[in-house]
Amino acid sequence: MANSRENFGSRFAAIAALAGSAIGLGNIWRFPYMVGENGGAAFILIYIAASLFLSVPIFFAEFIIGRRSGANCFGAMKRLAPGSKWGLLGILCILTPTLILSYYAVVGGWSITYLLRSFTLAFPSFGSFSSSGWACTAFGIYLALSCIIVAGGVKKGIETFSKISIPILFILIVGLAVYSVTLKGGAAGIDYMLKPDWSKVGARTFVNAIGQSFYSISLGMGIIITYASYISKKENIVISGIGTAGFDLFFAVLAGFVIMPAVFAAGIEPGSGPGLIFDTLPFIFVSMSEASPLLATVVAVAFFLTVTIAALTSSVSLVEVPVAWLIEEKKMKRGSATLLVFAVTGIIGAFCALNLGVFDWLDKVCCNVLLPIGGILCVIFVGWIMKKDDVRDEFTSGGIRKGNQRLFAFAYFLVKYVAPVAVAVIFISNFI
Repeated sequence: MANSRENFGSRFAAIAALAGSAIGLGNIWRFPYMVGENGGAAFILIYIAASLFLSVPIFFAEFIIGRRSGANCFGAMKRLAPGSKWGLLGILCILTPTLILSYYAVVGGWSITYLLRSFTLAFPSFGSFSSSGWACTAFGIYLALSCIIVAGGVKKGIETFSKISIPILFILIVGLAVYSVTLKGGAAGIDYMLKPDWSKVGARTFVNAIGQSFYSISLGMGIIITYASYISKKENIVISGIGTAGFDLFFAVLAGFVIMPAVFAAGIEPGSGPGLIFDTLPFIFVSMSEASPLLATVVAVAFFLTVTIAALTSSVSLVEVPVAWLIEEKKMKRGSATLLVFAVTGIIGAFCALNLGVFDWLDKVCCNVLLPIGGILCVIFVGWIMKKDDVRDEFTSGGIRKGNQRLFAFAYFLVKYVAPVAVAVIFISNFI
């Protein structure tokens, strides 16, 4: 690894950045809805098992690729498998986050708009707003914010932002959850989240839990590979993996306790997708203002500030993947590389902002095709192509992590045999 290459300065900084990449909009609107539709507490238990026995091992695989190589996604493949076709995996891991960023930033633009409107509780109609010219402008503002943070560098930009934003994010979400569960009628929302309903648990429940965990922890998109390349060899891969998954799950559950009690207290049926946070909740905030305008404003601002920060922590990690490639492989300066990523994703994202059909198509291609392919190739590479001794060396931090040594055989089995099959099932299920 080049001596001039930046690294994260501490374990907290590394975990904060990794957790930030995992915590995003999917935790806020998708997880609570899926819990209710797939058996409540039963789904949460399945989700935890899926995270520990599948997503975390895949995290280990991507982490090992990144830290072993000390390079961006494409450079990692060049160093670990020189002269082979595995460089295509590196290209895929750069392409995927670039495309995801293009439409994810559109949703980020929506969150900024609703945050600004929260101060007056004058929310726009989501249906008309989402395809308006302002939606494109808001997308550009949000994308620019993401790129400005990355342009600051690994330490001064990403690390500083992560160390500040993640604690703020959890303070906000805990405060909102405490408020929401105390609402009159909110108990039904708590039941929706935590009451086990085994009648709703079937084969599809397991697929949904695995898929939610896989996508939520940012697997298959090159983020873990890139961020791991900035992490010291002495850091514990097990702590990093379980810490990232744990923060992600904790935030998702708290988000459920924010949204569902409020929805049920208002007597509204919960929905899925952007409509839940950009249509239903604004309606609730406006209704609250009839009794207490100041309280409604404070809660609305706090909620959409949480949404915006959560979106930013994810998009920053998406920006860094192609930026790292441009810096290391194309020898560009960080500022120029970030500007190029802004231009490319800005052009693609403009079409998504103005046409939700393009938005939906790109989302399906990335989530249903590119991410599973990237994930399965990563575990195959670590489980079947890399030397087992090299994998063990990274997993145990050069042998200094004795506890990891005892876990290695089991983790290696999961990576080599279980993860490829499970990801293949996710991939196939998307087309059934």
